[in-house]
Amino acid sequence: MKKILSIAMVLFAMTMMVKASDGKPINVEQLPKAAKEFIATHFVNEKIGVAKQDTDFMDKDYKVIFVSGNKVEFDKKGVWKEVDCERSSVPSSIIPSQIKTYLKSNYPDKVVTQIENKNKGKYKYEVELDNSMEIKFNKSFEVVEIDY
Repeated sequence: MKKILSIAMVLFAMTMMVKASDGKPINVEQLPKAAKEFIATHFVNEKIGVAKQDTDFMDKDYKVIFVSGNKVEFDKKGVWKEVDCERSSVPSSIIPSQIKTYLKSNYPDKVVTQIENKNKGKYKYEVELDNSMEIKFNKSFEVVEIDY
């Protein structure tokens, strides 16, 4: 009996995890105001292919995928969490000036293809360059880790 109950609980949990990760397509107008403003400011010439809302057990976030393949993820308030521009570069206007200065001094010929805005853990920002190098910065914009 315990085995059956355990198996049932595991199956239920797996079903909920799969269900929670399903992104529900939404109308762009359903995005939080801050997300719409971010897109209008930094992706003026991009056409939105799809907007999705992901709902976990107690959290909600949004993902916008542009026709170009670029992607932006937002938290429930519309604050950007990640910008992924694998086929191009992250708009310079998104990258904090301290990070731009560091990159210009240390990696002048590299392009930022992805940036993450973290609010937890030991680092605040993570950037990925076009050579797949990842650089993590703390809240004071000091480099805390580099992954090759």
